[in-house]
Amino acid sequence: MGEDGSGAAAEGRVRAVKPPPDRLYGRQRGQTLRARQRLLLTETLPRLRFDHAATPAAAFADPPSQIWLEVGFGGGEHSYAQMLANPSVGLIACEVFENGLCSLLSRLVPDGAEATAPLPGNLRLWDDDARTLIRALPDTCIDRLFLLFPDPWPKARHAKRRFVHPALLPDLARILRPGGRWRIASDDPTYQAWVTEVLANQTLFTVPAPATTRPDGWPPTRYEAKALKAGRTPLYWEVTKAG
Repeated sequence: MGEDGSGAAAEGRVRAVKPPPDRLYGRQRGQTLRARQRLLLTETLPRLRFDHAATPAAAFADPPSQIWLEVGFGGGEHSYAQMLANPSVGLIACEVFENGLCSLLSRLVPDGAEATAPLPGNLRLWDDDARTLIRALPDTCIDRLFLLFPDPWPKARHAKRRFVHPALLPDLARILRPGGRWRIASDDPTYQAWVTEVLANQTLFTVPAPATTRPDGWPPTRYEAKALKAGRTPLYWEVTKAG
């Protein structure tokens, strides 16, 4: 996607981007939390928090057939749907935004239920920087990775904060098994162009052309619905770990 049509300009932009900062995300809290939400964070979240000191499979109630990782689950719609549809899979869902954590926790423990109610055995949560977890995970332990509608950080000076980053691709390739799949979705034109450039200038993943309609097996999210309502066209990538 270079200005000269050869891709040289795009490759230069990718190589010139600064290394990622210590943290990629912005604020961790939006609206003031209600008493019920605070209870979920203090009583329910610790019971689901992923222990990265143990082997990933040991974190789940039953040995999972596969382990999937979602980075930045937002309101939790996708994680919740995947958890229900794939009971044999162990899903680690990452989110630092407290309101998003509360949204998913509220689905798991609805109003009227005790914060100490039984929880699904195939879901674990990570409420810190996903990169910290990724660096702690053993090699080839993840079968599927999800990055759906991340913060696009649209300004050029913020490109270093984008999760799809040349410096992070080796870490992601390390934890994915050979043939493991990484799903990416975005409705932001700047981020779409950026993902296209970054993936075109690497050899760790096989990259088919993105779909323009949500493929089967991709549960919808509120961010996708918001994009479609605004007239934006999301792109959906499913790339495969090479080797």
